[in-house]
Amino acid sequence: MPRRFPDDPAAWQAVETTYLFRKPPWLVLRHEHFRLPTGREIPDYWISEYPPWVNVVAVTEADQVVLIRQYRPGLGEVHFEIPAGVVDPGEDIEVAARRELAEETGYGGGSWSRLTRLSANPALQNNITTSYLAEGVVPVGRSHPEVTEDLRVHLVPLAAIRGLIDSGDMIQALHAAPLLLYLLRRRA
Repeated sequence: MPRRFPDDPAAWQAVETTYLFRKPPWLVLRHEHFRLPTGREIPDYWISEYPPWVNVVAVTEADQVVLIRQYRPGLGEVHFEIPAGVVDPGEDIEVAARRELAEETGYGGGSWSRLTRLSANPALQNNITTSYLAEGVVPVGRSHPEVTEDLRVHLVPLAAIRGLIDSGDMIQALHAAPLLLYLLRRRA
């Protein structure tokens, strides 16, 4: 949970909630009528609901970062990403992260710790992405991507990661942020 401060703004009150569309896990859209602490109302506000997401900054003993490349239809482009996915209902978040890394890359093992928790857009989305750091990962088997995934695995030297982000070869904000945090911690 985030820290609270004495002068934090008060929460908005939901006057009415209506679900407009439900096709979990990828599209659940709810309409809210909110009353603000000032008494002012926002009669039309839309929130997208998603399950929790996970991603993994996976680093080999040789200081190579395990990345993937895949086509993303929203932008119609291919970029570098870190292994990531959805937490299944009832699944432990770290278990989901380990599963995603193995499924998408065939890597596993190593020493694991939680790196950060982020929101893609807290104004319009309800979910959190939890990022894990897995150091010393090794190949543990073949990758088993989902039938909708066409992935290419790349081992990228840690020293080249900033350049990938600077050049626009990695643009997914929820993937760039934990990598940049890891780079900052390595420098400290």
